[in-house]
Amino acid sequence: MKKLFILFIAVAGFSVGSYAQVSATATSTATIVTPITITKNVDMNFGNISVNGTAGTVILTPANSRSATGGVTVPVTAGTVTSASFGIAGQGNYTYSITLPGTATTLTHTNTINTMTADTWTSSPTPTGTLSAGGAQTLTVGATLHVGASQLAGVYTSGTPFTVTVNYN
Repeated sequence: MKKLFILFIAVAGFSVGSYAQVSATATSTATIVTPITITKNVDMNFGNISVNGTAGTVILTPANSRSATGGVTVPVTAGTVTSASFGIAGQGNYTYSITLPGTATTLTHTNTINTMTADTWTSSPTPTGTLSAGGAQTLTVGATLHVGASQLAGVYTSGTPFTVTVNYN
């Protein structure tokens, strides 16, 4: 009788355990989006600048307009004035953040001695952009050029290009 009781307890224990355990399943999904890219379309050009004996600045907006301060003027014959322009491409309707340079860029005269700096970077759009349904947008960048008193006449070019970075939000 004792053996039968132990056998009954053992069978009952296994039966209760089998009813306490249940399972469910789930699936996994991943979506690969079109990578975001940035391509330079147009370089930045502050155009023709005139300076007297006082230092000043030329402020170039992302919309290709400019203004001058201090002893700097922008002549009627403007020359080529362009904000930098970049093509952004990626997943349609996605937003992205824009990172502009955090430091100044040096522009050097063709004589390799005289320099000016550009900083205070601005962009349109800012600080984020939204790609069109087709996955594209144009990003334009302006900056402030610091011109010295009696800056030597001639062409100044940045030896190292400035970097603009975009990332999906």
